[in-house]
Amino acid sequence: MPRRTATMLASTLVLFALLCAGVFIKVPYSEMSPGPTVNTLGDSQGAPVLNIAGRKTYPTSGHLNMTTVRVTGADYDMSLVEAVYGWLAGDNIVVPHENLYPNGKTEAESTQENAEEFSQSQQSAKVAALKQLGIPVTARVIVSTVVKASPSEGKLHAGDVIKSVDGAAVTAPEDVAKLVTKHKPGEPVEFTIVPAKEAAEAAKAGNENPATTKVTITAGKAEGDGHAIVGIRAGTDHTFPFTIDIKLADVGGPSAGLMFALGIVDKLTPEDLTGGKFVAGTGTITDEGKVGPIGGIQMKTIGARQAGAEYFLTPAENCASAASHVPDGLTLVKVSTIGDATKALEKISKGDTAGLPKCKP
Repeated sequence: MPRRTATMLASTLVLFALLCAGVFIKVPYSEMSPGPTVNTLGDSQGAPVLNIAGRKTYPTSGHLNMTTVRVTGADYDMSLVEAVYGWLAGDNIVVPHENLYPNGKTEAESTQENAEEFSQSQQSAKVAALKQLGIPVTARVIVSTVVKASPSEGKLHAGDVIKSVDGAAVTAPEDVAKLVTKHKPGEPVEFTIVPAKEAAEAAKAGNENPATTKVTITAGKAEGDGHAIVGIRAGTDHTFPFTIDIKLADVGGPSAGLMFALGIVDKLTPEDLTGGKFVAGTGTITDEGKVGPIGGIQMKTIGARQAGAEYFLTPAENCASAASHVPDGLTLVKVSTIGDATKALEKISKGDTAGLPKCKP
């Protein structure tokens, strides 16, 4: 066999062997790619994303799209070839597996956490939107979760309204921990509550002063510093003056909060917020309307532009990252609060975009 032919054959075999090895060698990475976007002013799977009853609503136009990111599952083993391809592909990002699933988190655990964050983001979106419109919202501290095999198991339940601890009024979730930790392990802690069932019935009936019940719990001992605990997580529940339902399947996490809130504001406002423009965006939101950063910002801007968006409402803390790779034809608008976002939408709807606060690298 001529030397040149032998060399080419050997090189081909080596290349083939390397490719085969690349397919079978697994690497600790995961992939992120643009996910679908959904117009919060429109329908999803044949039903309105936002459904408001008991309050006058107004026609809307345009788009206020929430955006998503697709990620490989916790149990997915990425090959070296897939990782290299992902690094080279323009619309995908390869990141360490630990970034998406820290501390060995399973896919089921991640899904549950995302579902809880999604539910909380919906609540905060409703509160922020109504506060932006000056519509009163009633807040109350509740038992959010009860730890299994804790001193509170069987005595307190999720949804119980906490009125006081040891006679001291509770007005915020953090008050509960402060009052409990004044005790030593083994001491009794007295909770004054409205049980969840009674609280729900009172809310439906418009009863603002339902009967309370006293529950005494013997404090347990926390691991580590040994402070007193009762084994609950306190949270905030809100009573709204009318019904706001948010329905969107197969989505998790907190990053749609801003766009849900803006969709609610638009439906409850006589003026058309978008002016028919295609606006997308992302961002967590607090009850007070503060917009927070999210992950996968570049994937979301790509997905938004592919869907047709011309403007993208971007959390201030994500601006630099998003601006480093902006899809052609997409304007990144910097927002820190729901107030910033509504002001930006007013400018966009009127075509007055020169003064928009734009993201910079």
